[in-house]
Amino acid sequence: MAASTTLVLDEKALEAGRPVDDKLISAADTSTDRSALSSRDATAADAVADPGDSDTPPPAGPGDNDNDSTTAPQEAEAQRTKFETTLIIASLMAALFLAALDVSIVATIVPTVAQEFQSSTGYVWIGSAFLLGNAACVPTWGKISDIWGRKPILLAALGVFWVGSLLCGVAVNMAMLIAGRAVQGVGGGGVIVLVNICISDLFSLRERGVYFGIVGIVWAIASAVGPVVGGILTSKVTWRWCFYINLPICGVGIIVLFFVLKLHNPRTPVVQGLRAIDWLGSLIIVGGTVMFLFGLEFGGVVHPWNSPTVVCLIVFGVVMIGIFILVELRFAKYPIVPMHLFSNRSNIAVFATSFGHAFIFIAGSYWLPLYFQAVLGADALFSGVYLLPYVISLSVVAAISGFVIRKFDNYYYLIAGGMLIATIGFGLFNDLPPDRNFTKIIIYQIVAGIGIGPNFQSPLIALQTNVKPNDIGSATGTYSFIRQIGTSVSVVIGGVVFGNRMDAQQPRLIAELGSEIASMLSGSSAASKVGLLSDLPDADRAIARGAYAQSIRTMYAVYVAIGGLGFIASLFIAQKSLSKDHKEHKTGLKTLRSRERQQPVVDQEKV
Repeated sequence: MAASTTLVLDEKALEAGRPVDDKLISAADTSTDRSALSSRDATAADAVADPGDSDTPPPAGPGDNDNDSTTAPQEAEAQRTKFETTLIIASLMAALFLAALDVSIVATIVPTVAQEFQSSTGYVWIGSAFLLGNAACVPTWGKISDIWGRKPILLAALGVFWVGSLLCGVAVNMAMLIAGRAVQGVGGGGVIVLVNICISDLFSLRERGVYFGIVGIVWAIASAVGPVVGGILTSKVTWRWCFYINLPICGVGIIVLFFVLKLHNPRTPVVQGLRAIDWLGSLIIVGGTVMFLFGLEFGGVVHPWNSPTVVCLIVFGVVMIGIFILVELRFAKYPIVPMHLFSNRSNIAVFATSFGHAFIFIAGSYWLPLYFQAVLGADALFSGVYLLPYVISLSVVAAISGFVIRKFDNYYYLIAGGMLIATIGFGLFNDLPPDRNFTKIIIYQIVAGIGIGPNFQSPLIALQTNVKPNDIGSATGTYSFIRQIGTSVSVVIGGVVFGNRMDAQQPRLIAELGSEIASMLSGSSAASKVGLLSDLPDADRAIARGAYAQSIRTMYAVYVAIGGLGFIASLFIAQKSLSKDHKEHKTGLKTLRSRERQQPVVDQEKV
């Protein structure tokens, strides 16, 4: 020890019996006896001697969070060249593209798969199994990345996705395919949330908007081209290549990220990490989410909405989610979803806005192709082409939004303005013509796309400005979970409204088309009977297409209402300045313990 040093101690921490970190020790004068410190607080000496293994959390206060959980900007940037950054982003986006693509790529392969496996009912689970696995496990992925670090958990998620894709590709029956899709969904959910978390750890708040904009572009393109790619592969090769295509791309991504991605690695021992996982909360949220989404998937398809099975699944799913909230509040040491995130009005507004955005975004990429095929008579390929105005406009705006955020240090007007324009755009969909009036079709899609574009990730930036660095993983996982629930509920609600409207037109359809044809066009199953329209006489086909057009217009009225609620919620999001400094977040149990001691202070600040 050099001459002339003294110890400046946090007296309140010592009186409270908390240990003292070396960062509270400053150079001053040698007259202070270090042994006196040890006798006064022996726990501090233990924590300083072996901070990684100590079960005693370090001292915490309102101002020391950045010191404990971040590294200097210069140090972090020096570890990564521009070429490495390009490789990392390209690999992350490729992985995200595959995860997003597999949500919609199966849309056009279902009839072929059902025929090959001779399954008249199991086909409905080809898409549902992926969404269920995806939504149920998203919150858990974010938390375990806090324990073991981002890189190993991202690679693990990619590995799970790779295995699921392989199982789907080699499936010998419908049960094996559904199981593979569930595994894919679990891994895909991890990829989606970990890509966002890694971007948050790699770049400053000001820079994140640019890369989050790329995330929005990838999502939009994947959602739009999924059915087209699935149709092409099925007709030209085999439906199995819809899954085989993931294997080489995902494999290359794993290899590149293994060598190039440099983020903090806490090297948490496996046993200690397993003990830190909120197992009870994980099981409850997975069970509650699966039951709730099962109920939505069964309703009106497998069982009537008022059947005991559907009612019990939905009710018990909601009850389980309520129990999950109680567990996270009262019992979880390291909660999957920290409930203090919901103690801030701006955070609640972000979650509500992101739910509304996810709810209406999927309505464009999911239901517009039905309009193109059922009303305009387009095939799967041309329905993808007709969707380009929507995809291109929202992709361009998503990219521009990132640069706008970086340039003007503002996300509020993008979020609120985007939700308003999106609501107007989806309102225009109520005027979609029954014929090929491409002027209206293109303009309406562009307006909706301009509104959708800014809000893929801008709300996430608003959320991250309002939480501590230690909460980035959990907050991002919660954000992704809410978006996934919004997407799943949206598809179901849209299908219910569409089916009810088709049923309401049954008396007229029976009178004009006959009971046999009209029965095929009843309920939500009418969406899967579009191929029958080409076999009808011209006059009957025009009547049937008119019924589809009316049902789709009614359905979009619901999305206008949800978009309006999302816009109102966006008005309550707080605008904060975005830091240009890049501070890499540290993960591991030490950081989690530090957060546990800091949290009462954080909550007090928010209130």
